[in-house]
Amino acid sequence: MKKIAQPVAHPIDNPLCGRVIGAAFETIMKKGYNDTSMLDIATRAKVSKRDLYANFPNKQAVLVACIASRAERMRLSTDLPAPSSRQMLAAILTAFGATVLREGCQPAVMAMQRLAIAEAERSPEVAEAITATRLSNRATLGEMLAQAQASDILGEGDPHQMTEQFLALLWGDLLLNRLLGAAGMPKPAEVDSRARGATEAFLKLYASAT
Repeated sequence: MKKIAQPVAHPIDNPLCGRVIGAAFETIMKKGYNDTSMLDIATRAKVSKRDLYANFPNKQAVLVACIASRAERMRLSTDLPAPSSRQMLAAILTAFGATVLREGCQPAVMAMQRLAIAEAERSPEVAEAITATRLSNRATLGEMLAQAQASDILGEGDPHQMTEQFLALLWGDLLLNRLLGAAGMPKPAEVDSRARGATEAFLKLYASAT
């Protein structure tokens, strides 16, 4: 298999590369990946083709950087507070869940996910960029759940599996339906309702014995 050349490290830190990534994403969303050329990207970014190729050796490298940049924006804060009561835990989970839904359902994020799915086989780096963000977000939630267990606020269970359970309760079929275009962007009331419902169901599943 032909090795795909990689973009420079942390291209978003470079103003030119950041402009290219933004222009590439907009162009790909408008024309589609296959119909987007390096000239299209250079023209929209207002950079020379020479500068474009100096930082991105081919269109696939631009795509990898584009998706990695978008995925990084989905990374949630790692500063979740340690819960001191069941009520505080419920509030944290509800707020966390609402943030996940709002950010995850954004049209740009959906477009990125579809691109990643379409190109993952040819560019494993695309899947790796998405996976790194997903794992980071899950680790953040898992650490907070472990703290809740240590304080006897939650019952026994593996924090990793508990995290997956909460996210499954939160999303249901919504993510798949959004990816397929069968569901629109959820309204704020639906987001809040889903987050509260997932939290209530989760806390019932893992109620503390004390």
